Amino acid sequence: MSAPFTKWLLRGAVATACAFAVPGCKTTEAGGDVKVDGPQVRRTSTNVAQTEETPQINSKAKLMFEDAVKAFDAQKAKGQYDYPTLEKKFRNAADADDNLAEATYNLGVIAERQGKTKEAVGYYKEALAKKPTLRQAAENLAVIAQNQGDEKGAVAIYENILATYPDDAGSRARLAEIHRRRGESGKALELAKEALFRDPRTLQAYKTMMQVHYEQKQFSLARLIALRATKIEENDPEIYFTLGLLNLAEKEPVKARVQFKRAVDARADFLPAHYQLAKMAFDQEDYGSAEEHVRRILQANGNNAEALVNLGVAYKGMGQIDKALQAYDAAQKLNSNLPALYLNRGIIIGLKGDPEKALTYYKQFLQLSGGETSVNANHQVFELIKEQETVIATREEMKKAEEEGKKMEEEMKKAEDAAKEEERKKKEEEFKKQQEAAKGKAAADALKDETKPADGKGEPKKDEAPKAAPPPARPAATAAPEPKKEAPKKEEPKKPAAPADEPSDGL
Repeated sequence: MSAPFTKWLLRGAVATACAFAVPGCKTTEAGGDVKVDGPQVRRTSTNVAQTEETPQINSKAKLMFEDAVKAFDAQKAKGQYDYPTLEKKFRNAADADDNLAEATYNLGVIAERQGKTKEAVGYYKEALAKKPTLRQAAENLAVIAQNQGDEKGAVAIYENILATYPDDAGSRARLAEIHRRRGESGKALELAKEALFRDPRTLQAYKTMMQVHYEQKQFSLARLIALRATKIEENDPEIYFTLGLLNLAEKEPVKARVQFKRAVDARADFLPAHYQLAKMAFDQEDYGSAEEHVRRILQANGNNAEALVNLGVAYKGMGQIDKALQAYDAAQKLNSNLPALYLNRGIIIGLKGDPEKALTYYKQFLQLSGGETSVNANHQVFELIKEQETVIATREEMKKAEEEGKKMEEEMKKAEDAAKEEERKKKEEEFKKQQEAAKGKAAADALKDETKPADGKGEPKKDEAPKAAPPPARPAATAAPEPKKEAPKKEEPKKPAAPADEPSDGL
């Protein structure tokens, strides 16, 4: 269950419920010497009547205070708060009269609503200094101390209020809640009933009783008390949150989601409901909605390592792997010993195809979780380890098969090359044989032609010698140089021929 809620936005001397959460931390500036004085009384002249002596507030401050309260009521009705404007209005009222402790107190309420716890503590203490009877300021200081882990300091403040105001219902209800948290259900119910006896509209008493009955699995009774509480404050997120838990216990998740959404609608920064809604979104693999609720948690506390891991899971579910790893890196800077960090990082590394590294992260998860024996045997990490080991074994087999395939391929290639070489040699030999056969045939044909008879009848003449083979052809002579041209000789005149019947003289 969430931490207690401070309350009260004061209207003059009358307080009305206005619940809101206080972010938890480790400091305890709210504790210490916080005391509430009893009322200062003024006796009448006859000593018959006694009235509380209250300081006079000037008219201007009263008007400004009433205007601020009206603005708060209007914003509350809409469910949307403009805190800077409200802060300005209450500060003006407080500045208008130093005795208006209620305005200073309400500045503390506004600061606390914005998560400014240290400023709120200062305003509450200042309001108590102005008006020591303002026990609502002391009660809120006690709630802050309790939220900060200083339960002892908170109890001291509540008991101081009761010592001064024995009939104070609010402090009784707060003490009842502390006893419930301690597991003392009987004492918690007793104090809660005492508070309601003194003030039937004590909301915290109803919420404590409601939670006690829920824890005792008395669901019908818890629901009845929750419905009564809504008559006092219809927009209290704790009531809707507890109703949502009741629905979950009764196996009605749809109704539970409706109640959790009503809780965050009543107050957007109500973290317990955001946690439940984020968890339900993860269960349904609605990673977009899961991211939305986780981001609201981180807005309240950006140093929440668990929330950053969940943000990474949401990113991973949406396929945004790089963003998921960035979220895990941020979470690791805040808490490097968070087991879930290594489990989820291992899942992503496995998806990225690095099974050896993924196994390293899974082993870190087991180590930080106390070892294998400390982790439930059905935890998903063991299945994830098997998956990555299978991937590694498959890769080894594939690698071995690939190597064998390459070896076979090389051997086949060698055999193929040898066959090709053998075929080449055979063809070459056949070619040579064909060449030699062709040469032998050509020589036989030539010899046959030479021994063939001239008459063509097949037998050479006996007296005819065989024709000698023609002499080898001489190489072509080179051209002789052209002879020099000589001058033409002068022709002598021819003698006339002697007549044929004339005898020659023999000369």
